[in-house]
Amino acid sequence: MSSELARRPANAPALSDGDNRYKSVQLALKKFAGALDSAADELAILHVRMAGNAERTETLAGHIAHADLDPKFVELTNTVSVALGGAAVDVKRLQQTVQDTASTAHEAQRSHLRMYERLDDVRSSRRERTPKPGFFERR
Repeated sequence: MSSELARRPANAPALSDGDNRYKSVQLALKKFAGALDSAADELAILHVRMAGNAERTETLAGHIAHADLDPKFVELTNTVSVALGGAAVDVKRLQQTVQDTASTAHEAQRSHLRMYERLDDVRSSRRERTPKPGFFERR
């Protein structure tokens, strides 16, 4: 089994389990939005740690320079500090993107609820079975 991700065309629809019932869609949207919220929280923690490590590494480079060690170690430590700072900025940008996506997912869940909750209540409360989607389509 390969550990690489399978690529999909950018315009291809997301894969699903095919369960398009109202409650299943609501649950899927809720789980997705919750997972994004958790990821955003984890990224916020990672950002703080990376920024802190960048600052400590910069301070360490100053201490190394002050101790009159080989300048190459000062340069290498400064390079690490800059790399950590840049990575922290990218993590912050990723966190913002994840938060925006989570907000969109929450809004999608609310819109789906607003549009289909009453229909689901009607369909769920009657005894008669309803036709499957596509039954009335003419081919």
